[in-house]
Amino acid sequence: MKRTNSSNPAGFILLGFSEQPRLETVLLVAVSIIYVLTLVGNTAIILVSYLNPKLHTPMYFFLSNLSFLDLCFTTSIVPQMLVNLRGPEKTISYTGCVLQLYVALGLGSTECILLTVMAYDRFNAICRPLHYGVIMHPRLLRQLAAVAWSSGFVESTLQTILVFQLPLCSHHRVDDFMCEEPALIKIACVNTTFLENELSLAIVLYVVIPLGLILVSYGCIARSLLRIRSAEGRRKAFGTCGSHLLVVVLFFGTIISVYIQPKSKYTQNHSKFLTLFYTVVTPSLNPLIYTLRNKEVKWALRRLLWRDPHQ
Repeated sequence: MKRTNSSNPAGFILLGFSEQPRLETVLLVAVSIIYVLTLVGNTAIILVSYLNPKLHTPMYFFLSNLSFLDLCFTTSIVPQMLVNLRGPEKTISYTGCVLQLYVALGLGSTECILLTVMAYDRFNAICRPLHYGVIMHPRLLRQLAAVAWSSGFVESTLQTILVFQLPLCSHHRVDDFMCEEPALIKIACVNTTFLENELSLAIVLYVVIPLGLILVSYGCIARSLLRIRSAEGRRKAFGTCGSHLLVVVLFFGTIISVYIQPKSKYTQNHSKFLTLFYTVVTPSLNPLIYTLRNKEVKWALRRLLWRDPHQ
């Protein structure tokens, strides 16, 4: 394939699901509805966590960060996706592609670290209840949140610079619905072994290690739960962890499926749906998961809507 004459092309063509026009129509409606639910649900979580003094705790501080992150994450992807689903034009500008990759990578990496921090919070709440207030003090909360956000965007900056330094093939056709790093690497006209190895290292640092730490935390939590004699105490303790654990399974499960799998045309098409799930669907499910499984959030939402919390 020919190399591009310019290192900064006018734009890219996002192929997405263009081979299935009927599916595009269905996705346009479905993604629009899910995006609205994401905006409403995550905004509600942020509002109730801020306005209700009873929710001014470490758990809801991190949950608010997660909701804000999900709002930004979907907004960096969905509006452009909806524009491309509406008609034959599937383009995105060069600058838009750079920004989308940078923001999506940064927020995705941040979410991996933030979910790990939330597991650490649950570990202290269950395994060290007497010292929880001393350990998870406000200054540490801010520091942990800052580490999550800054580390995510440090990794994103490096990855984005490396990707867009590659000489790109002249067709600029990206086989995805967004500017995703693996799809952009595939249209490079040089050997990309170094960048693929660097991406593998990033996956280890931001996916494998955080997931390992989360599993270790929940192993300790499970051991502590077995020591609780009261069934009510175990139920309450599990309730504070169940929502987070479900979010971890959904997010990390799809991330691993997208980035750690054999390369083929079948898996590329399969990968698009998995990417769609963790970029669009999962952020809309997070508020629902935390609301349905958490009495405090449901109570706060009723208060926010001026309803009787005892109804």
